[in-house]
Amino acid sequence: MSALPINPSVFDSENGPDPVFAAHRGGKMEIAATIPLENRDDLSIAYTPGVARVCSAIAEDPALFDEFTWASRTVAVVTDGTAVLGLGNIGPKAAMPVMEGKAVLFKKFGGIDAIPICLDTTDPDEIIETVVRLAPSFGGINLEDISAPRCFGIEAALAERLDIPVFHDDQHGTAVVATAALENAARLTGRNLADLRVVVSGAGAAGVAVTKMLLAAGVGDIAVADSRGIIHLGRGNLTPVKSEVAAITNRSAITGSIEEALKGADVFVGLSSGQVPESAVATMAPGSFIFAMANPDPEVHPDVAHKYAAVVATGRSDYPNQINNVLAFPGIFRGALDVRATSITEGMKLAAAKALAAVVADELRPDHIIPSPFDPRVAPAVAAAVSSEWAARPEQR
Repeated sequence: MSALPINPSVFDSENGPDPVFAAHRGGKMEIAATIPLENRDDLSIAYTPGVARVCSAIAEDPALFDEFTWASRTVAVVTDGTAVLGLGNIGPKAAMPVMEGKAVLFKKFGGIDAIPICLDTTDPDEIIETVVRLAPSFGGINLEDISAPRCFGIEAALAERLDIPVFHDDQHGTAVVATAALENAARLTGRNLADLRVVVSGAGAAGVAVTKMLLAAGVGDIAVADSRGIIHLGRGNLTPVKSEVAAITNRSAITGSIEEALKGADVFVGLSSGQVPESAVATMAPGSFIFAMANPDPEVHPDVAHKYAAVVATGRSDYPNQINNVLAFPGIFRGALDVRATSITEGMKLAAAKALAAVVADELRPDHIIPSPFDPRVAPAVAAAVSSEWAARPEQR
């Protein structure tokens, strides 16, 4: 298990309390009542005896559950603490501050109540069974920070067994925002997605999902690299997931290192911690796009990227064009919950990406290809697109 060294002085110093620790003291969220509890009448309505009438009605007609409980507008944020941010496998307790943060983002940007659930198991079967048993309390399941390749099977099994939306944000949230950003970068520079050759660094949860969505959006060709080099069908010892990736990518039949793939490439998408040398970046096609999204250290430093690329994006908030999942998941869940969707389809994800791109389609600049997380247009636009896609395409369900 990886860990960061703790210096006691970070909590308090001669300059006063550390603002990060001060903000986290006691946690970042609480449960609040939506009805008054000031007297006996209030208590008799909120709890016994009045609540028994509602329980009896739901028991007689389970369809009333969504209307008379909070479950239909509440999401479980579930992790096992195995892939938290850039910290790795730090365990369920250390993951809780991130899950709390996710929950407050759901509330702020989507108007959705979310409950963080950190599971003390890394066994996929145990995670699946636990979530299935918790599911009646929620309208959706947001899987978070579960390591690959386990995350793929966990999500697939839960989507199969549950009749509520299941969404692994590390995969699909990243894919939605990256696709929207690439669509706008192409629009800004007068290019078509079909003409682009993309190199993706990383074949984990985000790398695989981004690759699949970019192909669905119409990108011409993608080469995916892991720590051993370019993934292709002729390479031995591929996992089932990487074999699937090999079958749908690398039309140019590139082998070898990522440096080989970058020669003449139009787009670099970084979803790993591997650093890319400037000499390789310099071989990319003129007017290229570099999306270096590793945190805190991008695969290509923005100063280097700007020497060669027409558009540069990162995963960091202190640089323009931040590829931030908060642009996607609140609106996606809002839209899904609004129409009582039982799943989140590939079509809904692609609709979300197109809606996100459209928010700033008339405002594009090299340093503004994606909206700010605080743009009030984002979540409503994404939610509307997701709801409409669910209603219009029953055959995808």
